[in-house]
Amino acid sequence: MAYFAYGEKETDYLRRADPALGAAIDRLGHINREVVDDLFQALVNSIAGQQISGKALVTIWARICAAFEPFTPETVLRGGEQRLRACGLSGRKAGYILSAATAAQEGVLDPQAIAAMEDEAIIERLTVLPGVGRWTAEMLLIFSLRRPDVMAFDDLGIRRGLCRLCGAAEMTRELFAQYRARFSPYGTVASLYLWALAAEK
Repeated sequence: MAYFAYGEKETDYLRRADPALGAAIDRLGHINREVVDDLFQALVNSIAGQQISGKALVTIWARICAAFEPFTPETVLRGGEQRLRACGLSGRKAGYILSAATAAQEGVLDPQAIAAMEDEAIIERLTVLPGVGRWTAEMLLIFSLRRPDVMAFDDLGIRRGLCRLCGAAEMTRELFAQYRARFSPYGTVASLYLWALAAEK
């Protein structure tokens, strides 16, 4: 199992950038968040998880992995919509996944090409796929491509954590942009702690 890698360089920078975040880092300690290096698998997992609970996704994902062995665009395309729906996916999600498998087979999700691209270019590339919006693309930047400076405004948990951090009643785009600039170039590590803050009782 692989985790998003960071260390003292990143946390020391964030401590200096924002004392409140620094206090949260010291209190919460190191956060392990799993990553999936295979971009196609990560994309399918993200599509499968849209608008369902984490618990439900665990069940459906286990069925998908069992149904497609090895898990590749080719095996998904061979299995088709019927096999995907048998795993508990809706027809719409099955269609999104088949579109993603076709794109992967055609080189749209070529790992080497994408690795050489800037974050915004990757987002543009991914969001042309059916069922993939900006938030999904940003989560793939973090949890598959391991990009270091991602803070997603569209993520409710990140906004909630940031409100708790700074004591704001709501998070405007303007205020978010200020914190985004403050935490750069380690916005992803900041996001890990903002999620943890949002999850606290």
